[in-house]
Amino acid sequence: MENLKGKIKKAASLCFEEMVNLRNTFHKFPELGYEEYKTAELIASKLKEYNIPFQTGIAKTGVVGLIEGKKPNSYVIALRADMDALPIHEKNKTIYTSQHEGVMHACGHDVHMACLLGAAKILSEFKEEFSGSIKLIFQPSEEKFPGGALQMIKEGVLKNPTVDVIIGQHVLPTLACGKVGMKSGMYMASTDEIYITVKGKGGHAATPDLLVNPLMVASEILLELNNFVNNYEKSNIPTVLAFGRITGDGRTNIVPDEVKIEGTLRTFNEEWRKQAHQLIQNIANEIAIKWNASCEVYIDKGYPFLVNDELLTNSVCDLSKNFLGTDNVVSLEQRMTAEDFAYFSHEIPSVFYRLGVQQRGTTDVRNLHTSTFDIDESAIITGIEVMTWLAIKWLNTKA
Repeated sequence: MENLKGKIKKAASLCFEEMVNLRNTFHKFPELGYEEYKTAELIASKLKEYNIPFQTGIAKTGVVGLIEGKKPNSYVIALRADMDALPIHEKNKTIYTSQHEGVMHACGHDVHMACLLGAAKILSEFKEEFSGSIKLIFQPSEEKFPGGALQMIKEGVLKNPTVDVIIGQHVLPTLACGKVGMKSGMYMASTDEIYITVKGKGGHAATPDLLVNPLMVASEILLELNNFVNNYEKSNIPTVLAFGRITGDGRTNIVPDEVKIEGTLRTFNEEWRKQAHQLIQNIANEIAIKWNASCEVYIDKGYPFLVNDELLTNSVCDLSKNFLGTDNVVSLEQRMTAEDFAYFSHEIPSVFYRLGVQQRGTTDVRNLHTSTFDIDESAIITGIEVMTWLAIKWLNTKA
């Protein structure tokens, strides 16, 4: 009798072409956060085709399916894929290049959906292979704060039936195709958006004695904030405070009345995060007062840090090694990037792992969030196989 691993590989091979075509369709017709109407329609049509019960309209455009195995109420695992694209103009020239001007799947969410649909198709055919239930979460708006994960949680996606653990998969263009990567414990940072408006007194640049130049105030604020992060006694907590935009509507001989600064704060500790917010406020205001200027600081608190449950992650790691081989499961370092899957990780035991998508035979990295991002399509079959294997094996250890 063919073993489970062999059956999964055979089933994944049979649906591979279909899932590549689905990924190409998602990529060709991308939609931004909370606008994934056509994407949701396609997902729903495939779940219907696979005879999987589902609900639509969760968090506006989200889709949730449910596959029940033997003893369906004994244990529930959720598998999650995000759906939205980014406001990026694609430069690739392929048969699946985005047809929506200025919108592109530059973060691999098209791959995530295709992999989850492939796993869903196989799991719906393998109901006798596992006990418990599998919830399929197709989540909108990962890229757009406050994120679709939080809204889905508020609308009860982890209930009815109650989800015990959740697994998320995300592409990684620096990891070779055929491999997966994992990090137990703290994995991805929290993220906040920092907006500082410095108000001075503008005028002719040749009369500095009559001015309070907000550009000079803003410059000192930037330098001091940079020093504060580098030198603060809690700097043993990984932290990034970076500013990527400064605007002042002046000219070569015109000093503007105000300057706006925009940046981001990333860290791994909620108490330190709270303290950092207050320190940013204090430093900016103190410097503004020193210059006889004023300052407004607005901090848009974003996603929390993402923590992978140690027991679940270690088990998922071992199971992945069993399926792919030890050499194809790598350990990852913490990342200062952020993900709204973090909200799930603060609710129930979770693991968020990486799928290698780097083109075979090349060292070229098609990085995330770029206009040339792309993948080696053979990664899709690995993504399908691993998600299917993990769901079945984990359920059978628990249910």
